[in-house]
Amino acid sequence: MSETPADLKYIETHQWVRVADDGTATVGITDFAQDQLGDIVFIGVPDVGSTVTGAEEAGVAESVKSASDVFSPVTGEVIEVNESLEDEPEKVNEDPYGDGWLFRVRLADAGELDGLMDSVAYAEHVAAEE
Repeated sequence: MSETPADLKYIETHQWVRVADDGTATVGITDFAQDQLGDIVFIGVPDVGSTVTGAEEAGVAESVKSASDVFSPVTGEVIEVNESLEDEPEKVNEDPYGDGWLFRVRLADAGELDGLMDSVAYAEHVAAEE
């Protein structure tokens, strides 16, 4: 069973978001997603200063097996990207909820979080897919 931390929100396409007290949000792919992809060899993230839209494509994750679009769970301005993934994309496999985060955004609408899945709902979603 994949790990699904309770402090995160999730979307059906297997991305997570963690909101900080300052209204910024960190985005990554879930443990389930990285496991399904296999050994990740490239991560494409949006540019700092660009705007991502909730439930829309924001990047790509490529593995030795396949490539998969990365969707943003939330809408906002990209304020930081995890530059270490350029040289070490395997961090996503090793620590998807920590050092393997993808990008950070300044939320456009915190109310958008209400429509996302909590860890229980996401775990049920994953179980239904397996």
